[in-house]
Amino acid sequence: MKTTFYSNGKLLITGEYLVLDGAKAFALPTKFEQNLVVEDGTNKEIKWKSYDFDHQIWFEDCISFSDIINNPIAQIETVKTTLITILHEAYLLNPDFINQAQGYHITTQLTFPKNWGLGTSSTLLNNIAQWTKIDAFTLLKNSFGGSGYDIACAQHNTPIIYRLEQNVPVVEPVTFNPDFTQNLFFVYLNKKQSSKTAINAYYNNKNQNLANSITENNKITQAALKAKTLTEFAYALEKHETHLSNILELETIKEIAFPDFNGVVKSLGAWGGDFVLVISKENPKEYFASKGYETILTYAEMIL
Repeated sequence: MKTTFYSNGKLLITGEYLVLDGAKAFALPTKFEQNLVVEDGTNKEIKWKSYDFDHQIWFEDCISFSDIINNPIAQIETVKTTLITILHEAYLLNPDFINQAQGYHITTQLTFPKNWGLGTSSTLLNNIAQWTKIDAFTLLKNSFGGSGYDIACAQHNTPIIYRLEQNVPVVEPVTFNPDFTQNLFFVYLNKKQSSKTAINAYYNNKNQNLANSITENNKITQAALKAKTLTEFAYALEKHETHLSNILELETIKEIAFPDFNGVVKSLGAWGGDFVLVISKENPKEYFASKGYETILTYAEMIL
């Protein structure tokens, strides 16, 4: 028997970092996703293969049921030990997928390069949660941690407003289809940013009193979502960059790398890596390519 599960990738347009403390975040699921195919196996083990977007195997190993049950302490964190930890937490939430099975053959397939930062981990977590019939947000909390907006994107096919209310995820599907999407582009910065590292930096740098910052973030998020013109949308996202720059005490990506660009460059998710959102009246491909950034996608190419 073969069963396939799918989960969408994600991009966080507003609310990065502050979403961890209850702010509203505006996020978009992507056309890029990851699937997970489960087939019956033997020997009380999982034979696991993970394929990158180009169909090359980037991880392959066997994981015993006993390791999933016991989660032995690893001296060095590897892809395998991380996967065992996720499966162990899934087992604690619903042991049936181990106790009632003889073994599995599992393959995963990304439709985007895993260094793009579109949700290699979140799509995997959500797929595993679907397969093992557990709550994906609980699995995230018990394994990687994080706000969970990426899990929400994995599960939704529309734009969302996401927030944590007393640490409980609240997801509101919204409509976002303005006339100016042809002026929105996504540029990959040629390096993947670690979410864990970025979150730790945020907690080390953030102001202790965030109530005013969260209120301001929520106003900007609503302004971006309701923008009728490109100018209104650009103004909201520029304001967001300045606002978060002040909180993190970091320069914006435009100040650091693109000060001469005639348009808006907005960090997405973890500052310092992955993709940026570019707002431009003209196609900015030539500008960014001249600076060594060759991966430039239109809104239509990227967003579900």
